[in-house]
Amino acid sequence: MKSLACSPFLLLVYLISFTQVQAADLLQIYHEAREHDAQYAAARAAFVAAQERIPQSRAGLLPVVNFTGSAQNQYIDTNFGPERLIKNRGIALTATQPLIRIENFIVYEQSKNEVKQADAEFVLSAQDLILRTAQNYFDVMMAQINLDVVETQKKAISEQLEQAKRNFEVGVSTIVDTHEAQARFDLVLSQEIAAKNMLEIARRTLQGLINRFPHDLQDTSLEKIIADPLLQPEGEMEDWVQSAQERNFALKIQKVAFNFAEQEIRRNKAGHYPTLDLVAQYSNQKGVGGAFTGQGIDLVSKSVGLQLNVPIFAGLSVQSKVREAIANRDKAREELENTRRMTALQVRQQYLNVTNGIAQIRALRQALISSRSQLDSTSLGQEVGVRTEVDVLNAQQQYFSARRDLAQSYYDYLMARLRLQAETGSLDEEDILEINALL
Repeated sequence: MKSLACSPFLLLVYLISFTQVQAADLLQIYHEAREHDAQYAAARAAFVAAQERIPQSRAGLLPVVNFTGSAQNQYIDTNFGPERLIKNRGIALTATQPLIRIENFIVYEQSKNEVKQADAEFVLSAQDLILRTAQNYFDVMMAQINLDVVETQKKAISEQLEQAKRNFEVGVSTIVDTHEAQARFDLVLSQEIAAKNMLEIARRTLQGLINRFPHDLQDTSLEKIIADPLLQPEGEMEDWVQSAQERNFALKIQKVAFNFAEQEIRRNKAGHYPTLDLVAQYSNQKGVGGAFTGQGIDLVSKSVGLQLNVPIFAGLSVQSKVREAIANRDKAREELENTRRMTALQVRQQYLNVTNGIAQIRALRQALISSRSQLDSTSLGQEVGVRTEVDVLNAQQQYFSARRDLAQSYYDYLMARLRLQAETGSLDEEDILEINALL
């Protein structure tokens, strides 16, 4: 008798197959994007590379030790005797410890700002990944909803067209009703083609993010959109603006860039300053076979001292570099101010998009209910002869438009929430978890 027990291998195959057929939600797509998105991977590599700026600049403050060695054979032909071979061997060890190098100290401080900037840029890239993932995911969802609406509308218009033809055949309606239904049906066919194309483009765009074709996304039902409580932002608009002035990462990057530009002025001015190094040297020179005596030599030299370098004239290059650095500092200051203003503007815009989006969604929810009631009553009116085919088609168009507009407004509202969090520097995976629960 065959055993009913499943082998471990078959169980593994089943589990893998079961996992693959599960529809991917927003959180899963985000995890895939974080793993496969090339833009985010490049930002991560840039972040790792930037961490080396500090040890590289610190090297300018640490000792430099060099070892050199030499070996030379020299043949000398004299008039006083046979040709002689002179062998010279030498080694030298030199150590230099910077004592006063103002420019190197400033470069070291600049490297700390470079690392801070890299940290902020990486966080900004992570937030951008969340926004791009959500936007691409919502684009696919919206394209799918649009296609569903068009296909449902196509089915309804097709039924109306068949009914109009039957009514015309029995003489209860005119040919005008049939032509109107046929025109609507032809139009919805073209809309269906456009909707399918839009869905394919949206999926291909998301594919570029997660490196696979997203054919298994979890749909968002209209019922969930209607049931969402639609949370208002906590606090007033200016509270969000103030928070963004302190926490926005694009603004942090510009602040660090301004500090770096100010340090660059000091670094270039340091070209006028003297440098002082502690230098220690040991050398040993040996020679065998003198040209006249044939005797060898053995010279040992040891020295420790201070080396002072005072720049006097460098062709006015230092002055030019200082003027250039001052201009770049002024440029960084204006860019900082522009970023500050644009950040405040973006916060206000996204805050309004959230609050007004909530009001719009509520209005569209009511419009959907009203258009559904209108469609039902118009269809009933057609049955009793007080409404025409055109009236029913118009009511259907209004109902389907309300469904499409409600879905679009809902996804716009969700993106506005995410962008508002990003502008205040607080966007992270927790926000994806929250929205994923709503969907």
